[in-house]
Amino acid sequence: MSRPQSQAEYLARLVPPSVAGLNRRSLLAGAAGTGALLGTGLLAGCGDDSGSGGSSKEVSLGSNQSDPKPKDVLVKVTDGFKTSSGVQVAVNTVDHNTFQENINNYLQGKPDDVFTWFAGYRMRFFAQKGLAGDISDVWGKLTGYSDAFKKASTGDDGKQYFVPATYYPWAVFYRKSVWQQHGYQVPTTLDQFTTLAGQMKKDGLTPIAFADKDGWPAMGTFDILNLRINGYQFHIDLMAGKEAWTSDKVKKVFDTWAGLLPLHQPDSLGRTWQEAAQSLQQKKSGMYLLGLFVGQQFNNDEQDDLDFFTFPEIDPSIGAKALDAPIDGYMMARKPKNPDNARKLLEYFGGKAAADINLKNDPAVLVANSGADVGGYTALQKKAAELVGSATEIAQFLDRDTRPDFASTVIIPALQQFIKDPKDIDGLTSSIENQKKSIFTD
Repeated sequence: MSRPQSQAEYLARLVPPSVAGLNRRSLLAGAAGTGALLGTGLLAGCGDDSGSGGSSKEVSLGSNQSDPKPKDVLVKVTDGFKTSSGVQVAVNTVDHNTFQENINNYLQGKPDDVFTWFAGYRMRFFAQKGLAGDISDVWGKLTGYSDAFKKASTGDDGKQYFVPATYYPWAVFYRKSVWQQHGYQVPTTLDQFTTLAGQMKKDGLTPIAFADKDGWPAMGTFDILNLRINGYQFHIDLMAGKEAWTSDKVKKVFDTWAGLLPLHQPDSLGRTWQEAAQSLQQKKSGMYLLGLFVGQQFNNDEQDDLDFFTFPEIDPSIGAKALDAPIDGYMMARKPKNPDNARKLLEYFGGKAAADINLKNDPAVLVANSGADVGGYTALQKKAAELVGSATEIAQFLDRDTRPDFASTVIIPALQQFIKDPKDIDGLTSSIENQKKSIFTD
């Protein structure tokens, strides 16, 4: 697909053709019970509505792991399951963003038996809507998970709907060799951060790599600024629709961000996160706020040159201990075609063997199961695990901590518009608040 030539074209691409023209209720209600996506071929799964039948030797998996590294790792994990169980896994891989944009209708059509998804509000949302299967019985067989991971896997009804696999913190990443060459020091305050970025600019570097072609990366910047300026509880309440986007607190977040935008890589709406990460990898940019998966864009012999620091303090009374650390994992369709094999696969995904395969093959994630052989962690992974362990509060990421429809139909276009024109903060926040009221009372 070519890059969008205009803001309007980019925003139009955020709405899949299969759901263009549908209102918010249509997105959640589906299209005549069959799912609008089934006509597109994008997320047509292999399940049915009976909850019975199917082959005793197969199970289907809907996957958003479309990037080369995680896709390859998932193949190795499912191969391990086949070897141990004799059950074949039919993997239906869809582009990550397409998967997220179309998930509502996918789950209401004929989804795969098991599908990749996220912890947090997004998991609870689909559980509450009856679009995911109760896997509390699977959790009865799992070991190696803390209470925090179990809580992150539990719906509002107290039942478990999710098996955590991996997680990763968001932080500011950099190349040690570049920083050593220029004598840069890790900043601990926003003033130090902006001074450092200014020096990078003088040294011929783009201070902060940045991309938002896919719509979600900019959410990480909003998250961390809101966490640093207003604190964790305000952030979570804002995501839940309990706080006003027109408040002075939210406007201060956007005002702070507007002051930082000139230090970011320009033309971000036409750049993917992978391309931004490559600018860091190629030593063209000095820093990049992203998840630990940024390491997927670095060669094996460059991994030791990658380091990070947590985004610095803005308000001393709030500090810098809160962060985003999203949890990725798996859920089961509400009526899987192969329910027994779906539960077997989920139990395997949640076990030590799958965690060890993840560890061995992907240095850009941390594993949720404490029984895994974490002795194989790289220095960066160990540091990341320590960062998460020292956090006082952990958010799941904006589009996982709020309603999926609010994130996709309101926040993505709003942040895109802000990046394009950061001057009209009052108009921007008023627009978000008005749309929020409509969605959260829907």
